[in-house]
Amino acid sequence: VQLQASGGGLVQAGGSLRLSCAASGVDFAIDVMRWYRETSGKQRELVAAISRGGMTDYADSVKGRFTISRDNAKNMAYLQMNSLKPEDTGTYYCYAQTLVSGPAGYWGQGTQVTVSS
Repeated sequence: VQLQASGGGLVQAGGSLRLSCAASGVDFAIDVMRWYRETSGKQRELVAAISRGGMTDYADSVKGRFTISRDNAKNMAYLQMNSLKPEDTGTYYCYAQTLVSGPAGYWGQGTQVTVSS
């Protein structure tokens, strides 16, 4: 399974971006999909997660601003990011887990998000 993340870029504080994650070579149904990020000086952190059935979970820092969604038929996940803040700046990674991968999952290459003040 290969994951391709896209949609990052440079945006002013208060702006919006939509990240996409496309999975290819899927052999088993994708269970959970997540977005993680690495920000300056911090370890990779979980931003948002969505189950195959659509249950979602968010980091406290993004609740009310970010929305995760997915299209199971297309093996796609999305992260709509609104009201962006400079502290959201970082590299965003998508993750997908299948029955084959187990918790180790599959990772995309990352997409850079930069929010200017």
